[in-house]
Amino acid sequence: MDYFPLFANLHNRPCLVVGAGHIAARKIDLLLRAGAQVTVVALAINAAIAQLASEKKLAVIEKAFSPDDVLGFMLVVSATDNADTNQAVAAAADAQHIFVNVVDSPALCSFILPAIIDRAPLMVAVSSGGAAPVLARLLRAKIESVVPPTYGRLAQLAEKFRGAVKQRISVPEQRRIFWENIFQGSVAEKVYAGNGLQAEQELLQTLADYENTATQGEVYLIGAGPGAADLLTFRALRLMQQADVVVYDHLVSPEVLDLARRDCEKIYVGKQRQNHSLPQDSINRLLADLAKSGKRVVRLKGGDPFIFGRGGEEIETLMQEGIAFQVVPGITAASGCASYAGIPLTHRDHAQSCTFVTGHLKDDSINLNWTQLAAPNQTIVVYMGSMGLEKICQSLMAHGSPADLPIALIQQGTTRTQRVYTGTLSTLPAQIAQEKISPPTLIIIGTVVSLHKQLGWFRGGE
Repeated sequence: MDYFPLFANLHNRPCLVVGAGHIAARKIDLLLRAGAQVTVVALAINAAIAQLASEKKLAVIEKAFSPDDVLGFMLVVSATDNADTNQAVAAAADAQHIFVNVVDSPALCSFILPAIIDRAPLMVAVSSGGAAPVLARLLRAKIESVVPPTYGRLAQLAEKFRGAVKQRISVPEQRRIFWENIFQGSVAEKVYAGNGLQAEQELLQTLADYENTATQGEVYLIGAGPGAADLLTFRALRLMQQADVVVYDHLVSPEVLDLARRDCEKIYVGKQRQNHSLPQDSINRLLADLAKSGKRVVRLKGGDPFIFGRGGEEIETLMQEGIAFQVVPGITAASGCASYAGIPLTHRDHAQSCTFVTGHLKDDSINLNWTQLAAPNQTIVVYMGSMGLEKICQSLMAHGSPADLPIALIQQGTTRTQRVYTGTLSTLPAQIAQEKISPPTLIIIGTVVSLHKQLGWFRGGE
């Protein structure tokens, strides 16, 4: 993070604004709305600020700025059109370890003022770190359109009954679930409709009926997709935001993992070739035990959990234990990576079928139906096959595939580090041997690969 986001309590706190033009007036308005005690130092005062001074809403000192002016203030804002003055204000504040903001000069700022969505007591702040204020305002406008003004009333309702709920529901995890149900259910709808009294009555009735006993949790088996965070489904994101624990593997990108609830527990159970942090049976047991302890558990798996993801094995254990679960499909690597590489998996001029295979079996061997895979007019997609690429190519050629059959290896598909290597069965293994390949990877074999140069649209980090 370039800036650490925080919300400051400025109520009755002394704040200094240097400058008294229209830009300074906007900053003064924000500070006054936050309850700050504002002092303005400037040679000339505009009419709006003079009016505020006459109403005794702020103090005005008509003079040139001097470094001693910052003493005794919690934070300082410089909003002048004089570069030397702004520099002097920043230096004086820094010397006293006082937070300072210089309008339109991020390099001189120790704090910045974000674009604000005010749903008091709920506040949302958006910032680009000073890099693109217009972009931050556009994002604020989008958030404004989806966050109803009555959200603030919902926050006030929660504040009013927070103590009662805490007293009635002693377990923090169960208390969080209670509030999530309130915020997403009929109580919230009554607040949005302006029926505050009915909302309070329903909340109190729900609280009175609440059984303060441990309940069994559930498991959400979620496909995280091939890597790009914005390829997650809406349901996946919603469940990730309410999970108490996320159990994830090594194919889940950091960008996807960042979308989980900030304070949830994250447990890594990644399985890589010759390096299993937990055996599959232990993962199955872990999911069941976490759910039995009352946790809502997200099992986050790269791609789709039912396509070489061993999701079926995991839910077998959950069913045997009587644990509730949901399965949320994800975009499998074959579909996502092929699309981002511009390689259609089927095409009437090239392939009438598509076969998915795994590049290694339980004993790490590659023992596939090579005769079937070598048949023409089809596309073969090999998951987890980069280590066995040479053997795959040799076996296909030995069973009748032409040596010049196009083949592609896609590295970290759909992400900004995506790379697509293309060649033929006879040339690609030697080509890849000269490269540093970073998993996850996917192999696509068939004449559809020849369309990559024509249809490739995504350039990753280029």
